Amino acid sequence: MSKTGRRAFLRTLGTGAALAAFPAVLRGKAGAKRLPIAFSTLGCPAWSWKKILSEADRLGYGGIELRGIEGEMDLTKRPELQGERLRETREDLAALGIVITDLGASSRMHEKDPAERAKQLDEGRRFIDLAARLGTPYVRMFGDRVPPGESREDAMKRVVDGFREMAEHARGRGVAVIVESHGDFTRSADLEEILTRVDSPAFALLWDAHHTFVSGGEAPAETWGRLGKWVRHTHLKDSKAAGEERRYVLTGTGEVPVKEQVRVLAAGGYTGFYSFEWEKAWHPEIEEPEVALPHFAKTIREYLAGAGAA
Repeated sequence: MSKTGRRAFLRTLGTGAALAAFPAVLRGKAGAKRLPIAFSTLGCPAWSWKKILSEADRLGYGGIELRGIEGEMDLTKRPELQGERLRETREDLAALGIVITDLGASSRMHEKDPAERAKQLDEGRRFIDLAARLGTPYVRMFGDRVPPGESREDAMKRVVDGFREMAEHARGRGVAVIVESHGDFTRSADLEEILTRVDSPAFALLWDAHHTFVSGGEAPAETWGRLGKWVRHTHLKDSKAAGEERRYVLTGTGEVPVKEQVRVLAAGGYTGFYSFEWEKAWHPEIEEPEVALPHFAKTIREYLAGAGAA
């Protein structure tokens, strides 16, 4: 990355606290190869876009997963991602050598009510169109639920039909839709069925390895063995049991085998990002991003080195 590119980015940071970060950002990772590690903006819900960029650079992250900015979850409404500002955003990212790994839509394919279903599909299309303008390869969506009182097959058919429609829209724009292992769809058998029935080159899997282990009850190697050929992105996080619930904890301090998940991914030839989904927006009681993001970056580097992937 050239000094000119960094200076152009730094000029957009403004004054005050942002300028105080100037030396750290300038030193950053200039000339250094970035590891394929990313973090979701779900973990820093109060950060401005410029702070997200500068912290990603300072901590050595190669990617940012967009899941809301400053509390606005509909990314198509953010000024940084519209019109001339979108071009500037792309230039800032290129200057830093950081990519947007994917856009996190909230679209749920299980919805049955016609008006609600139309709303979900509309959001999916808008996020796909935004990803195309950003040059971002993936848009995350959910299968989500099997509604109470409904048969699994009826819900599954609706989920598959929705993803087929989204994948077709994405395919024509050079984007792919990725279904997250989430909600009622955390077992490999269910995800394999969805992926097989949709059967589109513009449809793949975001492996939330926490959910397949905790909710799906599967060992990492079991999940990868069945679904590895579809995995294009990951969510990694750690947790501990807290009564009947679970509490998210710093990576490597809980009960989720994150180190083994990384080893399985690396051994399987995974070439995507190892992305930290710290759910601070939903769980304000967990550690601040100023603590969790540096900790993940340090820990995941150690895991990648141990797996021969760094």
